[in-house]
Amino acid sequence: MSEKLMRSSEIAKRPVVTFAGEDVAQVKDIVYAPDGGAVAGFTLAGRGLFSGPKKEVMPWRSVAALGPDAVMILSEDALTPADQMFAAAEDDGENSEPAPERRGDILGSTVLTDTGTDLGTVVDVIIEVSGRNGGQCDVVGYEIKSSESMKNKGATVLIPLPDTLAASGEHLMVPASATDFVRDDLAGFGAAVDAFRAQLKGTR
Repeated sequence: MSEKLMRSSEIAKRPVVTFAGEDVAQVKDIVYAPDGGAVAGFTLAGRGLFSGPKKEVMPWRSVAALGPDAVMILSEDALTPADQMFAAAEDDGENSEPAPERRGDILGSTVLTDTGTDLGTVVDVIIEVSGRNGGQCDVVGYEIKSSESMKNKGATVLIPLPDTLAASGEHLMVPASATDFVRDDLAGFGAAVDAFRAQLKGTR
């Protein structure tokens, strides 16, 4: 893994500021790419107690830096009309409007193995941010509330994801071997993701 891992929930309400110091918005929700494997961008809200959702969104390609205290963009011109980003994220030739679940409603989804075992439900999404100005923001794992099938039933654990994953409606599928790389916290989770993905490549 490269630079840093974080929970997607840590980004919600983070201010969006320009390099000139303008406070232009705050993050409302994360929008995931149609396959669920990367962050496509963010929906936004205005700043202030009574500010509502903004019509503009922020594609990931417009992010200059995702820091611990703010999301940096070059200027307010980096914001995009929502329909443009959603159409670009869909871009599969089937629909001009993406289905609602493709806008990143992953929380609460059931995680299943490819053998049909219910591992639990998603309570957060773990992303890896690497590089700046066009770098990657990839989904590398889920934080789940584990089901009865897990030895630590009811606990909140992190489970790694392959480079590609299958997301369909309310169910998210992972290889059964992912359970061998479950971790309790972010410390060392990057190494677990690397080891899991290396194992998958070795078995193909």
